[in-house]
Amino acid sequence: MARPVRGLEMDSDQRKELESLVRAPTTPQRSVQRARILLACAEGLSQQEVARRVGVRRRIVTKWCGRFRKLGLAGLADAGGRGCKSSVSEESRALILTQATRPPKGRTRHSVRSMARTAGVSVGTVHALWQANDIKPHLTRTFKLSNDPQFETKFWDVIGLYLNPPDKALVLCCDELLR
Repeated sequence: MARPVRGLEMDSDQRKELESLVRAPTTPQRSVQRARILLACAEGLSQQEVARRVGVRRRIVTKWCGRFRKLGLAGLADAGGRGCKSSVSEESRALILTQATRPPKGRTRHSVRSMARTAGVSVGTVHALWQANDIKPHLTRTFKLSNDPQFETKFWDVIGLYLNPPDKALVLCCDELLR
């Protein structure tokens, strides 16, 4: 047996306000849809019938009728603070961003999962932070130091040539080929 239809009571001022919202050409469509839902419920239609007429799901009808019963016309406005608030602390955020290039012991780099375990956050959080800051620890470029015992003196000679080349000189650099 179906539940009896619970009517939506509204006074004439509320009805006039909702009807003017529906007729006004500059009313946002979401407000028009909410007003149509409330007016249809006030006519005594079932939530299923209202949902079919307006083109929404029944739970949407339930939501807006409940908000109207609780808050009146003020319930038609969007609730403040919509969306999920960030639950990541600044310390965790800093850890995720700074430790991305410092691999854990025994590994060559952090993965999203290992960083998530280290920071105590979700994999999605780490991925979103890395993506927003263009961090790609899997794409690292390394610099290999030479085993040459005189490498440092040669290094500074080459740097000195680049920074202060002799007049009319052409400075070329060749890397050693590793075999």
